[in-house]
Amino acid sequence: MNPYILATLLFGLGLGTTITFTSSHWLLAWMGLEINTLAIIPIMAQQHHPRAVEATTKYFLTQAAGAATLLFASTTNAWLTGQWDIQQMSHPLATTMIILALSLKIGLAPLHTWLPEVLQGLDLTTGLILSTWQKLAPFALLTQIQPISPTILIALGITSTLVGGWGGLNQTQLRKILAYSSTAHLGWMILVLQFSPQLTLLTLITYLIMTSSTFLVFKLNKSTNINMLATSWAKTPALTALTPLILLSLGGLPPLTGFMPKWLILQELTKQDLALVATLAAMTALLSLYFYLRLTYAMTLTMSPNTVTGTSPWRLPSLQLTLPLAILTVATISLLPLTPAMVTLLAL
Repeated sequence: MNPYILATLLFGLGLGTTITFTSSHWLLAWMGLEINTLAIIPIMAQQHHPRAVEATTKYFLTQAAGAATLLFASTTNAWLTGQWDIQQMSHPLATTMIILALSLKIGLAPLHTWLPEVLQGLDLTTGLILSTWQKLAPFALLTQIQPISPTILIALGITSTLVGGWGGLNQTQLRKILAYSSTAHLGWMILVLQFSPQLTLLTLITYLIMTSSTFLVFKLNKSTNINMLATSWAKTPALTALTPLILLSLGGLPPLTGFMPKWLILQELTKQDLALVATLAAMTALLSLYFYLRLTYAMTLTMSPNTVTGTSPWRLPSLQLTLPLAILTVATISLLPLTPAMVTLLAL
């Protein structure tokens, strides 16, 4: 793609998200989401591969449906209450419709089915943008809505953690596994959203760090399925030793960074007398942990099914920039000791 066109599209991507961040009026927020969607579509379809075009079409249809529902719900709210302000949502019908529309846009279960299919059709760089940057604008709107009934967010959260764990169990494609992982992590964020928005923000930041480092590892190794992970020891031995820690951090094991948000969320849910919800969420985390362990096993303890002619891939020097990966890997593995500082910041 022409670098000027790419720069324009990336500028549009940033502009759409920024407009949604700064808006207090539903029409402006909707406009930001639409600019965002229209900017990423050419980036998704740039490969001219049938799978990429199919993924782009699916993405466009789901995002258009989500945006149309959002516009309809905000118009309904203005009709019923006379308010266009995002923080003045007072009617239960309009609020529920908007929560569901935004859930569709970020891929929360049971409105998640488009996400694994779309992610599977894209290359890893575009998949990284889709799994990180594209979640920010709808999430900014979700944090500003005060739901009338707390049940809907808890139901969405538990369903997402369950489906995100269960869906990833049978997958061999890494992009689909990361899509289900994304759904599970978003479920954790939604669970605690109405009780502690700051904690949701902390979880979102750690999710962005961990997912970015995972995508960059797969991109460096050019891995798209589990078998291709098994050849990575021949390409990047040091990174192959660190990657299991990144994956286990995504799974939420102590003493890694990914344990911090899960620990604080379970603590917050228990404080709110939701011990059953906390127990269910902790049990569903085990499902996710299983497929991260499966990836870890494939990467460190198996050899790839090689042909006789070539037992290991060529170790050519990589031309990719590895500094972002190095920074993100350190953050993914070693930020747990900062938990007291994070808790203090959340309390401010």
